[in-house]
Amino acid sequence: MTAAILTLDLAERFADLALGHVRREYPNNLDHALAGPEDAATPRALHPIFYGSFDWHSCVHSHWLLARLLRRFPDMNRSADIRALFDEQFTPEAVAGECAYFAAPTARGFKRPYGWAWLLKLAAELTSSGEERWSRALAPLAGLLARRFCQFLPIATYPVRSGAHFNTAFGLRLAADYAAAAEDRALAAVLLEAARRWYGEDADCPAWGEPGGDDFLSPALIEAECMRRLLPAETFRPWLDRFLPGIAEGRPATLFGPASVADRTDGKIAHLDGLNLSRAWCWRALAAALPADDPRRFAMEEASARHLAAGLPHLSVDYMGEHWLASFATLALDEEPEASAREA
Repeated sequence: MTAAILTLDLAERFADLALGHVRREYPNNLDHALAGPEDAATPRALHPIFYGSFDWHSCVHSHWLLARLLRRFPDMNRSADIRALFDEQFTPEAVAGECAYFAAPTARGFKRPYGWAWLLKLAAELTSSGEERWSRALAPLAGLLARRFCQFLPIATYPVRSGAHFNTAFGLRLAADYAAAAEDRALAAVLLEAARRWYGEDADCPAWGEPGGDDFLSPALIEAECMRRLLPAETFRPWLDRFLPGIAEGRPATLFGPASVADRTDGKIAHLDGLNLSRAWCWRALAAALPADDPRRFAMEEASARHLAAGLPHLSVDYMGEHWLASFATLALDEEPEASAREA
């Protein structure tokens, strides 16, 4: 089977979408706690960089998307626009403003863990880009959120197994890329400890609650992808055997068929397009972690292709999906080989 890939044509389309909303301040779903009337402010006043794309976390991962596209296709039509955006946005002053927001007591849990993880994923991508001025500028915010993970995970007694922003496995999965890129061994150790504590004994996942009506993550598959990323390969494979023992037979069936999306103008229901794309990403990554002759690979690759085909045509039907879906499409198409299970 030939896997779908990120082509120049798709990259150009995704760049057009992201550049159309990363500096679009309104509409805005502002996640902001007010300690007093002086805290009432506009998105741009609160967030000097990440004020667009409908919400903070979508703006962060839309910047990640643009950074990934620029690195993969440095001569694409919109490369000059992306570079100009980053030169304007990633300045020490603007990053200091973003850091200042997190200093407020009311912001202790702001965008935890989803937005934290995407910010670290962006920082990892900028490190890989070779453009040191951008990664150096963002480093204070990335360091702040890496420390927040190190403070939070040891006191988080239980995982969150939702299909949306609070899912802890997704947070660990993306943060692991930053820990590797930044050679942050303290963060890597905390991530691995949390993954083993929360998920290490899981077995026979039924996935009976999937999909939920506003999921954009599969709790089952993102847990498996988290463990693939964090565990040594020789530990991950027997864990997967226990966690999803019926893959070769297409079980649990709920994980193999794409979700149906009834109304793409409804922001919550539109999440299901993201579910199809994130499942495509997870199935593809999980399949690649198995030996070439493993009989499960065909079922996993077929499931990935079905989900990608269901999600990819709908990235810009409505702004409720347009402001974020291309990032998940890029994960499904272009997550890189180095993000495979590491050796011990």
